[in-house]
Amino acid sequence: MPECLTIDLDATLLTAHSDKEGAEPTWKRGYGFHPMLAYADQTGEALAGELRPGNAGAGTAADQIAVAEQAIAQIPAEHIESIELLLRVDSVGACHELLDWCRDARIGYSVGFDVTEPVRAAITKIADQDWVCSLDQGGEERPNGHVCEITEQLDLEGWPTGSRVLLRRERAHPGAQLTFTDVDGHRFQAILTDQTGQLAEIEQAHRGRARVEDHIRNDKDTGLRNLPFRDFEHNRVWLELVRIAHDLIAWTQRLLLSGELAKAEPKRLRYRLLHVAARLAFHARTATLRLQASWPWATDLAAAFHKLTALPAPA
Repeated sequence: MPECLTIDLDATLLTAHSDKEGAEPTWKRGYGFHPMLAYADQTGEALAGELRPGNAGAGTAADQIAVAEQAIAQIPAEHIESIELLLRVDSVGACHELLDWCRDARIGYSVGFDVTEPVRAAITKIADQDWVCSLDQGGEERPNGHVCEITEQLDLEGWPTGSRVLLRRERAHPGAQLTFTDVDGHRFQAILTDQTGQLAEIEQAHRGRARVEDHIRNDKDTGLRNLPFRDFEHNRVWLELVRIAHDLIAWTQRLLLSGELAKAEPKRLRYRLLHVAARLAFHARTATLRLQASWPWATDLAAAFHKLTALPAPA
C-alpha cells in the first residue's frame, strides 16, 4: 500500500446507438450515457464508477463525492488512517461543495481552476523573475513551460483555508491558433490546490492527471465503449465487469509482466498474449497448456505463468 494515494476523478461520454433505458442527450449533442469514474494513480486500478444518464453534469458535486467515497471504501481498513489521500480533478472539480467535503474528510485536493478575469489581471502583473521552470514527469526541467503562484493576487474567500492558485504558462506549438486572452504568445492554465511544497513539483504532480484519460480510453477498448443491454441496471453491471477486467489487466502487468508488455495497452496485449494459439493437453490427471513455440511472445507468456504459480497465497 503506497504512503500517498492519488484518486483521479473524471467523467466520459458513451454513445448509445439504440433506445436504452437511461440514455439521454449529452452536452456534445450526442445521445447516451455519462458515467463518472475513479482511478488510483499509483496502482492503475479502477477504484469506482457510477453509470449516469447522458444529461448528467460533468461537475455534479454529489456524483463526484459519491464516486470518491466508493473509491475510498476500496482502501483496506487497516490503512485508511495512515495513508495520505489526494483527489485530482479537472476544472469541474473547482466547486465549493466538493472541496469542502475534501477538507472535512482530510483529503488533499488538486483541481483545475478557470482562467477568469481576475486571473488574467494577475497574469499581467507577474514579473519575469517570478516564473520558475516546470518539470517533466521524469523530474527534469521542461524546455517549454513555467510555473508561478498568484494566490496573493486573488480573493480566495469562500475556498478552504490554505488554498493556493498556481499558474502554468507554455508557448503555443507552431501552427496553433492563439486566442485574444493569450498573453505574449503563451497559453495559461491555473490549478487550485491545498498542497504544500515546491511550485514545480505540485504542478508536475497535477499534470499527471492526464493518465486518467489513458485509463478511460483503455476501458473503452475493454468493453466500455458500447453498453450492450437495454436495461439501465444491467448496464451498471456491465460497467462493473469492465472495471474488474481493468484491474485484472493492471495487476497482471504489475505482478507478472515486464518490459514493454508491462506498459502495453489492452489492444496490443490482446494481440501479443491473450490471443496466442495454445492447446490444453491432459495426461495422468494433469492438465498442461502447450503454447505455440513460434509465437514471438510465447516465452513471455510462459514466464508470466511461472510467476503466477510462485506468488504467495492470500492470507
